Amino acid sequence: MMVDGRLVRVRRKRIKNLYLRISAEDASIVVSAPMRTSEAAIAAFARAHHEWIDRQEHRIRTQDREALQWTPELRSRAAGTLNAALPELLERWRPIVGKGPSRITIRTMTTRWGSCTPRTRRIRLNLQLGLMDRRLLEYVFVHELTHLWSAGHGADFQRHMDRYLPQWRSLRRELNRERVRR
Repeated sequence: MMVDGRLVRVRRKRIKNLYLRISAEDASIVVSAPMRTSEAAIAAFARAHHEWIDRQEHRIRTQDREALQWTPELRSRAAGTLNAALPELLERWRPIVGKGPSRITIRTMTTRWGSCTPRTRRIRLNLQLGLMDRRLLEYVFVHELTHLWSAGHGADFQRHMDRYLPQWRSLRRELNRERVRR
């Protein structure tokens, strides 16, 4: 659909809320919407976020295009670092958070540092974290563990994060300056 001269791809899903992202593949605008959301509501949502879209498009145009080349050696090094760090992180943070994952998966991710499925208690971490400062890995790990208590990023989630990792906001800012590489 076209919204103020911009092509917006709409993906209808079985979700409750509208979500906006810029596709990593082609820098297109994508709105994920609940199945019954009207086109007018989707257009209004995109319009309400036009400043964010402008900033993201500017960032994409001006960012360094140099991509991290995943060689077998680099993959092995990153995976080795993560596999060595995770048991210690799990041992440290499971008692503090009060819940643990059923499974942790490491993989290359194009748009995220990690994800969590609270229903299955499964956590996925970006392989690239194995090449970064351990503090950032720990932040992402605690962030995903916290989703076992609170699925979204609202006030409840933030209260948990404040209790577990008081400096999480500065770590998030530092991580957001990094680029997820493909």
